[in-house]
Amino acid sequence: MIYMTNKIVAIQGDNLKKINIKTDTTIFLAHEAQNKGYKLFYYYPENLSNIRGKTVSEGYFIKIDYSKKKFYKIIKKTKLDLSYAKYILIRQDPPFNLEYISTTLMLDRIKDKTKIINDPTSVRNISEKFYSLNFKNYMADTIFTKDLIEIKKFFKKHKKIIIKPIHSYGGNDINLISGKLNLLKIKRILKKHGHIMCQKFLNKIKFGDKRVFIINGKVCGAISRVPKSGSILSNMSKGAKPKIAFLSNKELKVSNIIAKKIKKDGIYFAGIDFIDGKLNGDINVTSPTGIKTYFDLSQINLAKTFWKGL
Repeated sequence: MIYMTNKIVAIQGDNLKKINIKTDTTIFLAHEAQNKGYKLFYYYPENLSNIRGKTVSEGYFIKIDYSKKKFYKIIKKTKLDLSYAKYILIRQDPPFNLEYISTTLMLDRIKDKTKIINDPTSVRNISEKFYSLNFKNYMADTIFTKDLIEIKKFFKKHKKIIIKPIHSYGGNDINLISGKLNLLKIKRILKKHGHIMCQKFLNKIKFGDKRVFIINGKVCGAISRVPKSGSILSNMSKGAKPKIAFLSNKELKVSNIIAKKIKKDGIYFAGIDFIDGKLNGDINVTSPTGIKTYFDLSQINLAKTFWKGL
């Protein structure tokens, strides 16, 4: 292991080779830390260990250069006692599974020695979709269930519904159910995912959603993401086109209510989404994204806001 100045930012992230540098928030945050003189240590969740009471990981000290096609350069491969980092960013994508939970438990062991964003206890305790029930009055009609009878009743009431896995991300495995209810399809979804989120379909998704960025309890900006033709998915990874968005008075009021609550519950950086003025039920706390796109559209650098707040 190596021991250095604690001017280190450690990043628990996804495979560097698969990152889309044009839109990636993790690298955007890391690059700003690098500009502030921090060394960047990048590691993957599967390499995290607790060895004789120390939370350690194999990983890489890297340098980021946006001007190059291969945007990162590996300076050194090593094993680091993560308590020597000043900050650790939890930035791997869900699914929120047992490995995700295990990493939060290991990082819990050192959060009195290093600042971890978002707090691993809070990440573990806040289910991104279940947590939205704190704000159900601002959402379209929504249920959580694996009861086929309840799903049939919900579909009969609304005629068009959206079904989402509770612990997935990025628009994966989201289904629009309309016309005739295909019970075999629903059974396959339940077998694969267990409890699911069912929500009244909001037709105005075709005009885009609004992704709101919350940093340190404050609403900091928003983008809209317009699904590609024929799609209901507003995720940029699914082909949606981003543009700057402005919040209505109601959306701003709800955003501020959520911002205050999540800060109290230990979340520093989050993303929330609105469709047609209604909260869509995803409170993104595991690896919120979108601020690189927001910078490209507005030239407002929320990575600076992120690090200034810390």
